[in-house]
Amino acid sequence: MPRSIPDTALPGGLSLPILGLGTWAMGERAEAADREVEALQRGLDRGITLIDTAEMYGDGGAEEVVARAIAGRREKTFIVSKVYPWNASSTGTITACDDSLRRLKTDCIDLYLLHWRGSHPLAETVAAFEALKAAGKIRAWGVSNFDVADMEELFAVEDGANCAANQVMYNLTRRGIEFDLVPWCRERGLPVMAYSPIEQGLLARHPDLVHMAKAYQATPAQLALAFVISQPGLVAIPKTSDPHRVEENVAALDIALTVEDRRVLDALFPPPQRKMPLEMV
Repeated sequence: MPRSIPDTALPGGLSLPILGLGTWAMGERAEAADREVEALQRGLDRGITLIDTAEMYGDGGAEEVVARAIAGRREKTFIVSKVYPWNASSTGTITACDDSLRRLKTDCIDLYLLHWRGSHPLAETVAAFEALKAAGKIRAWGVSNFDVADMEELFAVEDGANCAANQVMYNLTRRGIEFDLVPWCRERGLPVMAYSPIEQGLLARHPDLVHMAKAYQATPAQLALAFVISQPGLVAIPKTSDPHRVEENVAALDIALTVEDRRVLDALFPPPQRKMPLEMV
């Protein structure tokens, strides 16, 4: 049976499930598409309604995979997609969104993000986002790979404070954002979406996490996910094309880390003591 995934609030009244399904590298090979669709549908069956994608992934192929997975149950999903920075002009953003809507086979994207900063002025992109929202083509907009200075510049732009989320790289080995970006976003009620929460699978094989996970009869990947989603305002979007891994990810919701667990994790993966450059992949 589907389980209830906890939500975190977005500015403006929407809410975002704290665990989602990533689609990076999906839609690149036709022979893999059926399994990718199956993995996403397994997640939907288990109550993971958040699916994160982008026009970049598989040159739109991932959005087409998502369209197949959500066919017949669009109303039960929360779709996030992203615009390339070089498409993020006043008119280019509109065209890119229309193209994503066509590939996704839907008339509205729940959360539309600027994938990373480019050469187009933020004011142009924000104006286009606001126009898309007014037209009902998106419900909310946000950004990805923005550090504190970028966020402050964004909020200084007209309507820039309407930003609803920031998606960045974050996991046990990439904790730099804890020093300033997470507090900055948290003060403004802005969720942080963590991509690569298992460090592209590397944390699933970390020997110290293997040992620690045994106490929970869990996997290291589940422990890594639990570390992210147990924090207020954080959302994890792990990507997997394996339906069994999807089941494993859902079970991470059952792990309740103790104060001692967090002390051990801090010893193994020290939190930042100073400003760190924003990490991207």
